[in-house]
Amino acid sequence: MTQFKYILLGSLMLTACAHAPRQPEAVDQADQVEQPEPQAEVPQVLPNVELSSELLYEFLLSEIASQRGNDTLAVEGSSDLAKKTRDPRLAMRAAHLALQSGQFDKAIEALRIWRDADPSSLMARRMLSSVLLRSGKLDEAGEELVKLLKADEEHSAQTFIQIYQMLATYPDKAAALKLLRELTQLYPRVAEAHWGVAQLAQVSGDGELALKEVRKARSLRPEWDMAVSLEALLLQKNAPQQGLDVLRSYLSSYPDAREIRLQYARALLDQKQYKPARDEFQRMADENPDNPDMAYAIALISLQLNDLKSAEIELKQALSNGKKDQDTVQYYLGQLSEAKKNEEEAIAYYREVKDGEYLFPAQIRIAYLLSKRGQLAEARQLLQQVRTTGDQQHAQLAMVEAQLLRDANQFDEAYKVLNRALEMQPDHVDLIYETAMMADKIGKPDVFEQLMRRLIKIKPDHAQAYNALGYGMLERNERIPEAMQLVEKALQLAPDDAAIMDSVGWGYYRSGKLDESVKMLRRAYAGNANPEIAAHLGEVLWMRGDKAEAKKIWQDSLKENSGNEQLQAVIKKFDP
Repeated sequence: MTQFKYILLGSLMLTACAHAPRQPEAVDQADQVEQPEPQAEVPQVLPNVELSSELLYEFLLSEIASQRGNDTLAVEGSSDLAKKTRDPRLAMRAAHLALQSGQFDKAIEALRIWRDADPSSLMARRMLSSVLLRSGKLDEAGEELVKLLKADEEHSAQTFIQIYQMLATYPDKAAALKLLRELTQLYPRVAEAHWGVAQLAQVSGDGELALKEVRKARSLRPEWDMAVSLEALLLQKNAPQQGLDVLRSYLSSYPDAREIRLQYARALLDQKQYKPARDEFQRMADENPDNPDMAYAIALISLQLNDLKSAEIELKQALSNGKKDQDTVQYYLGQLSEAKKNEEEAIAYYREVKDGEYLFPAQIRIAYLLSKRGQLAEARQLLQQVRTTGDQQHAQLAMVEAQLLRDANQFDEAYKVLNRALEMQPDHVDLIYETAMMADKIGKPDVFEQLMRRLIKIKPDHAQAYNALGYGMLERNERIPEAMQLVEKALQLAPDDAAIMDSVGWGYYRSGKLDESVKMLRRAYAGNANPEIAAHLGEVLWMRGDKAEAKKIWQDSLKENSGNEQLQAVIKKFDP
């Protein structure tokens, strides 16, 4: 009689589990732990407990409290029932309510009752391990994970994947990695265990260990595509060609591995191997002729290869099948038309972009093309009508308008546009920089310096601000020691920037250090054969007496940059 009554209580409890509302404020925390499904496991042995009126009252009170959002009363009531009865179903319900409300200590208590009451329940052990991890109890979680693996050794591979997923969110990555390595030592023949170690090692910054472990996984399961994918990703940064070789070798044995082929195609793109990348995408497109993404990818690669005819065919195919986002395709058709130097057609395509992420850049391109055709007033009017979605786009519009005015030699008007925008966004880094540079252009050195110093105060690691401020002083041949401090600070922040090297080299020249100047300017010119750098290097060489080399550098640069005013001016000055 008592067993029957208690089974009745259990059925009521299961019904409550199935229909109890989830509290919105607890969703984020509870979602991070596996939630119990009431009917997923049926306990083998149930306790023989009398269904008293007191127990029934406690149960109903807890459920009503849960439905009415009284988490404290619901968790206390369900936890008390679990302790009194030791029933795994009631313990599961108590754990569920505790997790919903984010009470992890109560959840751990209930899960331990569930585990002890039903030792065969793998779900109870998984959940207990997960909640212990969420509570920062790594050692206790490790003990439970050992027991979980031992309880279901037949499915240890799947269990290791689950363990990796649990440990991946643990804040102390080094400690999580240490635990997983210890567990892996107990199951050295399980590929998934080594794969999980490789994943955590990568996150912890131990690339050598990650590569070693993923290769162990591959040796145990050569056909496993996830291990192949991870090994290629690990190699991509420091040994990209080896990464490509791993993918290519795997595809030679498993040519139908579509995800690996897609990774291979993308890796080829990353390495700018456009032709073989296009071949791979073409192969996938041939196998999936209705996939618009393939045609679209092939079109963009064809643009990179300057194969405009193929790009146009693929883009129009993506447009005609109606499955690829039409605004995106129209934008790239506009890009294609620009590449063909058909500006009128490009504008027409850009005007067809009606919405989405490419609407804003399409409007910018239309304005640029209108200005290029001499329709500056129409271009400015268009820019002033563009709808922006935030401060960044609003600032970008002002900078684009200023650039169009600068290209038209309307420097004062460009400064006004930038200054108005800066008044609205006084701390916008790019606006400050552009306004400062335009102030310098129109002969306002005091405003230029004031803005650059303001920019450095807002962003102390802005290398270009230090460089611009220091170079401005060098060009005016004033406060040379201070200017050198500024450009050297810029070089410290951006040691590979050729323009900054040029400034430092020019500063050495202003300081009378010709040999140091030549050395630095040669570095700059090797990094970027810019006509301004050529002009500086040639001038310093000339002043040092190396006139033949100076002439050669100037003439070589002049062949590629015949219209550069600074280069022409220095040649006229020294070699008229």
